[in-house]
Amino acid sequence: MDILIQAAQFVLSLSLLIVLHEGGHFLPAKLFKTKVEKFYLFFDPWFSLVKKKVGETEYGIGWLPLGGYVKIAGMIDESMDKEQMASEPQPWEFRSKPAWQRLIIMVGGVTVNVILAIFIYSGMMMYYGETYLPVEKIDNGLMYSEAAQDMGLQNGDLVLAVDGEPIERYADIPKELLLSEESITILRAGQRRELPVSSSDKKGLIQAQRGMLSLRMPYVVGAFTDSSLAQQAGLQKGDSIVALNGTKLRYFDQFTERIPAFAGDSVTLGLYRAGQYQELTTAVSDSGKLGVYAGGVNPRSLYEVKTRKYGFFASFPAGLAKAQTVLQDYIRQFGLIFNAETEAYKEVGGFLTIGSQFDTSWNWQRFWNFTAFLSIMLAFLNILPIPALDGGHVVFVLWEMISGRKPPQKVLEYAQMVGFILLLALIVLANGNDILKLF
Repeated sequence: MDILIQAAQFVLSLSLLIVLHEGGHFLPAKLFKTKVEKFYLFFDPWFSLVKKKVGETEYGIGWLPLGGYVKIAGMIDESMDKEQMASEPQPWEFRSKPAWQRLIIMVGGVTVNVILAIFIYSGMMMYYGETYLPVEKIDNGLMYSEAAQDMGLQNGDLVLAVDGEPIERYADIPKELLLSEESITILRAGQRRELPVSSSDKKGLIQAQRGMLSLRMPYVVGAFTDSSLAQQAGLQKGDSIVALNGTKLRYFDQFTERIPAFAGDSVTLGLYRAGQYQELTTAVSDSGKLGVYAGGVNPRSLYEVKTRKYGFFASFPAGLAKAQTVLQDYIRQFGLIFNAETEAYKEVGGFLTIGSQFDTSWNWQRFWNFTAFLSIMLAFLNILPIPALDGGHVVFVLWEMISGRKPPQKVLEYAQMVGFILLLALIVLANGNDILKLF
C-alpha cells in the first residue's frame, strides 16, 4: 500500500507538471494562430490510451509515462515529421511565424514551470508558514555519519558557516556541506575552527548524503533487533539510558562511540523507567552492539523551532524568494555532476528515485513542496541549450534573430536527432543507477 500511495502522488505530480508545461507552449501557439495537431499527456508510440479530437487538435493520454508533448505544425520536434517539413510553409505553421512569436512559444513551458513553483511556494507560505530550526538554537552540536567524520567533523561539532557564508537553518547544513568548495567553519568545545574541504570529501558525502548528520538526541529505546542481548537482559522499549558503567552520558552518539570497546564483554546501563532510576547489566555482542534502536523522542520537545506565518500579500515575495533559492541551489548541485572526482553522476536518479521522495502516506505539504521543486528542476533542465529540449530550439531562434538567417532545415533535423540521443542516454543513466541501487 505504501508503494501505491507513493506511485499515486508521483503520477499526479508528474501529470500536473506535464500538462501545465505543455500548456505553456499550447496557449501562445493558439494565440499566434499556429496549428497544434496534438496535445498529449505521456507519449503514445503506436497507440494511445485515450484520445479525442476537438477542432484541429487531438487531445490524448499515451501509455509511456516519460513526459508529454504538443505537436505544433511546421516545427521539427520528436515526431521528426519530414514529410510535412518538405512541403511549402503554410501561414498556420510554426516555421511561418515571426521569430519573436516562435521564441515566446518555445519559452512558454519553462515560464509556466517557474510561475507554478512561485505560486505553490507562495500558497504554502500563506497556508503552512515556514517552520525551521535556527542553527543558533542548537547548543549541543550535531551527530555525524562516518563519511562526515572522515572530512574532520566530530560528534558535538556545530557547522556555523560554509565558504565564509553563515548558515542560519539546520535543514540547510547537509546541502551546504555538499556544495562547499573551500572550507567549513565549526564550533567545537566553544572554539571556532576551520576545516578544509576536498573533492574526495564530497565524494564520501554524496555517497552517504541521506545519513550525513542528525540532531543529537538522548538514548531512548525505540526498538530491538531480533537477537538483541540488551532485550534479553531486561531492557524495555521506552527506557531512557543515561549512564554507562557509572559515567553519565547525555546523547545517543556518546553511547555508540563507547560501547564497541566492550565487545564480547558486559556493561552496566543506568536508565530511567517510568520515572524511576535503575541499573541493568547486559552483555555486548562480539561486534560491539547491544541490538537496540533509539527512537520515540520528538525533536521539537528538545529544540526551539521557529514558525513564521505570511499574509496574502507577504506570501508572494516570500514564494518568489523561495523559488529563487531553490533554483540557485539546484544549479549548484547540477554542477557536481560534471566534477568526475566526486562521482556525483553515479547518484543521478530516475523515476524510482523521484517517486521515492514522496511520502508513504498522503502528505499534501510534502506533495506540494516536492512538486514545486520538480517544477523548478524541469524549468532549468528544459532551458538548457541542448537540441530536442526547449533550450535547444531557443538557441536556434535567437541565432536567427541576431544573424537574420534561418538555420538550414537539415541542421535542425540533425540537431534534433543528436539531442534525442543525448536525452535517451541520460534516461538510461538515471534509471540504470536506480536499478543498480536495487541490487
